Amino acid sequence: MTRAITIDKTEDAQSVTLGPLDPAGLPEGEVLVDVAFSTLNYKDALAITGASPVVRSFPMVPGIDFAGVVRDSADPAWKPGDRVVLNGWSVGEKHWGGLAGQARVPGNWLVPLPEGISARQAMAIGTAGYTAMLCVMALERQGLTPDAGEVVVTGAAGGVGSIATLLLSTLGYTVAAVTGRPSEEAFLRDLGAASIVDRAELSAPGKPLARERWAGGIDVAGSTVLANVLAATRYRGVVACCGLAAGMDLPTSVAPFILRGVTLVGVDSVMCPQPERREAWARLARDLDLAKLDALATELPLDRVIETAPKFLKGEVRGRVVVPIAPGLA
Repeated sequence: MTRAITIDKTEDAQSVTLGPLDPAGLPEGEVLVDVAFSTLNYKDALAITGASPVVRSFPMVPGIDFAGVVRDSADPAWKPGDRVVLNGWSVGEKHWGGLAGQARVPGNWLVPLPEGISARQAMAIGTAGYTAMLCVMALERQGLTPDAGEVVVTGAAGGVGSIATLLLSTLGYTVAAVTGRPSEEAFLRDLGAASIVDRAELSAPGKPLARERWAGGIDVAGSTVLANVLAATRYRGVVACCGLAAGMDLPTSVAPFILRGVTLVGVDSVMCPQPERREAWARLARDLDLAKLDALATELPLDRVIETAPKFLKGEVRGRVVVPIAPGLA
């Protein structure tokens, strides 16, 4: 037996419990993984609190990512003892996730953990950091370079934003970090932010075009925030969008696109093809300042995950939350 957080639902209400899990009851998949570390993400918080219909079937073990060691495999690509990481593929939504002692998944969902990155570091990076790397790669594919000018990062004190800030600054970009928490300025500057932007500047409806400020951007907010980022992006600038923390709507106009040639690139980390996943993790191993990674991550015991989830939705969580499951494994 092992332990797991389980979400269930009746006609009347959703329930969330931490209790024993029989590995025999795990869903189908070719590879059984002993989970060393998982995380608590924004999407997990939505699932655990029931604030959004993230979970598609019940019962469900949440946890959209995990790192661990293969225990058993019917997939020839993996053998017992292999260190692996998983992000996305609707794990924690449609397929049981990583907030458990074990997970059984299809072999083609796994990525080898790069040399030089521990399981804990992989989850300090997590889906948030992997998504941030995909955003950086998207900006690069559109030709953005560090000498182009300042790059804005919204939600900079959160999981994606903090690692995006660290990555961009390490790669030589000048970062403008957006946050609604003035108390996080020192934290963001330690990650490499050159300037701090009050979220209030971007939260109110603005004009179709604003003063040109940024050569590029990474946005986790959507809605009015993204509309204002686009309006203030320079001629032929590029913005990568990967989140909807402020809403799913986009109250903008065609003006930034047809008058300034701005490019808006959507970034999806859930169903991202394997080659790009592996490239992202290889880049993280090479380009991320692992010495600063510890500043982004706090550890949270599995038995405190349920009570902590609501704090995510209130914007009270900084950086990354790592959940040790069996830290001695890897």
